[in-house]
Order: sequence, then structure tokens, then C-alpha cells
Amino acid sequence: MTSPATTSTVNEAARPADLGLNHPGSAVRHLRAAGVSVVIDCRGPRLPRIVHWGADLGDLDRTTLDNLVRADVQAVVSNVPDQPISPGLLAEHSTGWLGLPGLLGHRAGHQWSTLFDVTTVSSSNDRDGTRRVVVDAADPDAGLRLVLTLELLPAGVLRTRATLTSIADQAGAPYTVDGLALSLPVPTRATELLDFTGRHLRERHPQRRRFDVGSWVRDNRRGRTGADATMLLAAGTPGFGFGHGEVWSVHTAWSGNHRTIAERSPNGHAVLSGGELLLPGEITLGPSESYTTPWIYGSYGGAGLNAVADRFHAFLRGRPQHPRSPRPVILNTWESVYFDMDLPTLIALAEAGAEVGVERYVLDDGWFTGRRDDTAGLGDWQVDRDVWPNGLKPLVDRVTKLGMQFGIWIEPEMINPDSNLARAHPEWMLSTGHRLPIESRHQQVLDLANPGAFDYILGSLDDLLKKHDISYLKWDHNRDLIDAGHSPDGQPAVHDQTLAVYRLIDELRRRHPGVEIESCSSGGARVDLEVLQRTDRVWTSDCIDALERQTIQRYTGLLVPPEMLGAHIGTGQAHTTGRRHNLSFRAGTALFGHMGIEANLTSMSAAERAELGEWVALHKKLRPLLHTGRVVRFDDVDPSLMVQGVYAADLSQAVISIAAIATADSAPIGRLVIPGLDPDAPYHLELLPPGDVIQGEDAERRNGNNKHLPPWLVTGTDLTGAALTYAGVQLPDLLPEQLLLLRVTRV
Repeated sequence: MTSPATTSTVNEAARPADLGLNHPGSAVRHLRAAGVSVVIDCRGPRLPRIVHWGADLGDLDRTTLDNLVRADVQAVVSNVPDQPISPGLLAEHSTGWLGLPGLLGHRAGHQWSTLFDVTTVSSSNDRDGTRRVVVDAADPDAGLRLVLTLELLPAGVLRTRATLTSIADQAGAPYTVDGLALSLPVPTRATELLDFTGRHLRERHPQRRRFDVGSWVRDNRRGRTGADATMLLAAGTPGFGFGHGEVWSVHTAWSGNHRTIAERSPNGHAVLSGGELLLPGEITLGPSESYTTPWIYGSYGGAGLNAVADRFHAFLRGRPQHPRSPRPVILNTWESVYFDMDLPTLIALAEAGAEVGVERYVLDDGWFTGRRDDTAGLGDWQVDRDVWPNGLKPLVDRVTKLGMQFGIWIEPEMINPDSNLARAHPEWMLSTGHRLPIESRHQQVLDLANPGAFDYILGSLDDLLKKHDISYLKWDHNRDLIDAGHSPDGQPAVHDQTLAVYRLIDELRRRHPGVEIESCSSGGARVDLEVLQRTDRVWTSDCIDALERQTIQRYTGLLVPPEMLGAHIGTGQAHTTGRRHNLSFRAGTALFGHMGIEANLTSMSAAERAELGEWVALHKKLRPLLHTGRVVRFDDVDPSLMVQGVYAADLSQAVISIAAIATADSAPIGRLVIPGLDPDAPYHLELLPPGDVIQGEDAERRNGNNKHLPPWLVTGTDLTGAALTYAGVQLPDLLPEQLLLLRVTRV
């Protein structure tokens, strides 16, 4: 529900030289939420521009807002246009902006440059606290109408999108959209950039650079969000970190091809931009046809990246569809049995899972027709009667009788050429029209924009969910979209495919509202805010090596809150890297997400299962804190350590993980300071079992006899929040790939 909108009409007689400063119908909009201000110059006639996006400026009257806009007008210097250049939300070449134009397009080589005039500006406030500004503009010469929507959400997250409509008559040529990107400005003091890269099994690793003059362009052409996609593109003040410095960040919420850009011009402007990356000819607008961009999200942090993450987490947690029930501990069968679909083995695994406290059992790949390995069967989403003569019912019944939910793996967007479906409908595979794309993992892509293919997949999954007590879908997507076109003419199809996937998920959720869905794509290759509007968690990575996961989870968590990050305890030797880790390091790493297990419990000893059960029990005990609290990543620690904590909103308690990711340069390591607590409150600090094992000497320490450890570790200690923040406590000498847990409790 929205409040009545306020609308102003721009004075059409005013021209650009007027700068819009004295329009009788002028309007400067000031949006405020959660410590953020956004000041928008909507006075026209040019497209609106953001004058300020950052720290809250307080309650400003109209005179002050007008003065703020006037104070932002640049001086005209030598050999530049005679009017100040100020890029709007959609930057236009015609206004003197010589960076990337926001709109790239043409009508058969004409009308390639636009100059939009604003016609109306409306504002509204939703009951949930969302502040919205909608700007309607047109360029009659180009035959285009543009509607810009900008929202400041209650969490202080800013987002914007645009709808472009062709208003030319039937006689005109269609308008080809080659690109449409929206820009958010950042101040000149933001001189460093942070973004992310990665690969399968090593997603979201950070990289930094100076924010110099020029463009830093991150193009993604994979047809999915991508393991190497920059989840966030952040600009900040020099040396910004997790807990210090000002940071402005953007995220392109789109699960297909997309582009994210940081651009600084020699005339003093810097912008962060984002939009869909369109294939040639992918969007062509006939009369009255429209194209709507993805949402571009922006999050500002006045105190580092933790503050940026706080806003994204608050936004996601504030949605009505955000998962509210305790996140069930998962047992996934993949690294236990792979393709070996043997009913007695799977039942034994379920019984062992129930013993250690598992709450959701997920049957992974291999259950459907012809699927004995990864070379065949994708597309044939019927239970394989050769393997399951009595269907899945015996396994589902046993799992649910043990008190666990039952989940199942699917990959509905893909098709193996060796499948009944491919043999029946080869025209349903995406291709350029005259050749099939190169195979990847023995797969092609099913054209879900084809109504027949869409209906077949929807019907197959609907039937599966109707016939079985399934509460969870592990939804995978295991290849990039290469040469992705519609049959038979090969028209580019990534845009259509992305929208079709959204429609498919939406319809399945409408029909089966109690079923949760995980976004998995070769692990973490589909993590974005648009797919997260439809899914309940992400599979963070196919790599569950705890050392790799420390970094992967740390940075994925800048966007995604812990309760939506799939984090599993693997076997003693990691499947993907061959590394060996003790259970404390593996389980302590998985503790800080949506915990699961991906190991063959039936091959563990009784003692190992008992220890695993302790970790599961600890996670369940801590879930109310871990899945609602504030994640704090620590800056000022030894480079060999990775430290983070989750704090209760009222600062009454916190749980802190200290992970040694390498050998320290010095021994002892020194002090750990714990920032962000109530400075005047007394706190008790102690090790938290079972994450309290130090170099195998825990028995001596627990008996109070270990003289080689800092004394406070033996009995715990009481210190004020200020003392913990500024003085800290001495750490023990940790071996590489060891992990300790600390519990902080206000006394």
C-alpha cells in the first residue's frame, strides 16, 4: 500500500541553460531512511540527478535543499561545454557526458542519441517505509518514453530501474536497445575500488585497485550470475575496510548477462553503474513495446563494509517472504553416495543423520530416469523405476518417519543430448539455429522460453511435488549459456531464458507455497538479489574445504545473511581439494551459515558421530543469534587469522570465530580486540565448547594445568566492552587451520 502520491509538472519552457534552479514547478526530493540521505534534483527539464547519496543530512527545508543543489553546480573551465555537466540517473551523451551513455540504441542507424525532457515527477511513501520517486520523461524526436523509478528502502538500501517504451508510430523503424545502464554518483573522495572475482570452487575472492580516471568494466556473458561475477562493486575512501571508511557499493540484480561499471571522468565526476548486458538484437521495441531494466541496488556504509552488509541483510530480512522458521540442519547425500542410488544405503544414511540431529534430508543427483552418471538423463524428470521399483516412497516415508523433511535435487534448465527428452524434442535445445553449442558437463540448455518446453518442465516438477512429501528443492544450473539462441532461427535467448526461469520458479511456488528452494549453480554461480526474491538460500560453493570456505563465506556474506548461506560440514579429506581438516575447523566454519552435513555418516566411528552431534546441537542452540544478529568482520588482526563474530541486536551476547588460515609471522600472535560492544557494560569472555580445542592440549587446559596458555583462557575473564574494544586479550599460538570459538556475554 502506498500513501497518496505528490506530483509536479516540469516547466516545459525552461531550457538547459536555465539549470532548473528557478522553475515554478521545480522539486528537489530528499529521501531518508536508516541513517542514509538521498537528495535528487528533479527540477528538470533534464533527467534527474542525485546530488547526495550517503550519510543522513538531517531534516532539510526547501531553501537548504535548493542551496545544496546550487552548491553542487560545477565551475565551467576551459575547453569544456559552456554549461556544467552533471550526469543523471541515466547519463546522456547529449548533455555533455563523455563517458558511457546510459542508453545505447538506434532506429536503423538513426535516433541513436537521446535528450529526454522530464514531464512529471511523483513521490510516494509505502506503509513499510519505502520512499519512492517516479520520473516520467520523453524524447519525441527519438520516439521514446522513459520512466525512472528510484526507491530508498527502510534498511537504507537504494535501488533504481528504468522502463523504456517506443512511442513512435507504425511507420517508424523498430528501436533496437543495445544497452541501458543506470548510474549512481560517488564523491571524489572515493578513490579505491573493491570488487570480486572467482571460479568454480573459489567464488567471490576480493580484488582492489585505485579508482583512477577511466572505466573499470565487469562484463558477465555467462547467461547466469557467474562464479567470477562481481557480487558488489564498491568505491570507498582510502584504505576502507570492514569497520572503517566510507563505502558506496552497487549490485546488479539479474541472473543473466550483466554489466557493472565504475567510471571516473577528468571533469570530476565518478559513478557506479549497472544494467543487463544485451546480446546483439536481443531487445527490439516496436510501437508501444517496452523494456524494463533489472533493479540496480546501492548500499552506503559510513563505517566500512560491515555497514554496507548490514543494510543488505536488513533489507532481505525485512521482506515478507524471508524464511522465518529455524533453518533446518541438512544432510545432503552427494558426497556420501554420489550416483549410487541404493535404498538400504540411503536409509542407513538417513538413520545416522537423525542420530546426530539432522532435520532435512536431501537426495542429490541420480534419482531420475537414465541417470547413472553425469552424461545422461537430464530432462527426464521421472523416478527411475529400474533403480526404484517401488518409487521414492519407501525412502521418503522413512525419512519423514524419522522426523526429518525430505528434499531433492533437480536441474530443470539443462538437458543431456543422451535423454529421452532430447531425442523427442531436439528443437528445445538453445542454439544459434545451425549448430549446437559446445557441450559443457555433457549438457545443453533447455529453451524455457519455448512454451512446449516450459509446460513440460513445469508439469514434470509439479507432478513430482504432488506425488511426494517433498519440502525442499535443490535447484541446480551447471553450465554457462554459450551460443544461446531460440530454435530454429537462432535469435538471442539469454534475456528470455532468464525471465522464463523466474516465471517457472514463481509458478511452482504459487502451486506449492510450502516448498523451499535453494539457488545452486555449480555451487555459487547464481547469487544475486533477483533470484533471492524467489529462493530461500544459496549453495555458497561446491567447495566445502573449510579453508576455502572461510574466504568464500566471508565475502558472500557481504550481500547474503548467514541464514541463507548454505554451509556444510564435509569429510575429513575435502572432496574438491584433498586437504585434511579436523572436525573443529570444518564444523566451526559451517556453524556461521545455514548448517548442513555432506559426509558419509555411516563410515564414521561412534565417537566421531558423537562429536558431530555436539556441533549440530551447538548450532541449534545458537541459531536464534546466528540467523538474526549482526555479522562483524574484524579488520585489525594478524594476517594469519580470519576473525568474525555475530552480535545480538541489543549487544547482550556475541559468538566469535578465530580461524588460523596460515602460520603466524610472530609467536605469540598478540592481542585480539573485539570491537562494537557496549563500552560501559561488563562482559564475560570464554571459550565455547566444542570449539575450544587448542593444539590438542584441551584436556590439560580444562583441568586448569596448562601453563603455556594465556591465563584468561583457563577460566575466562570479565572485562568491559571498552576494554575489549581498545585493549583486548592475548591469543594462544594456533596451528594453521585451527579454529576457536569465543562466547561473549553481558554480565
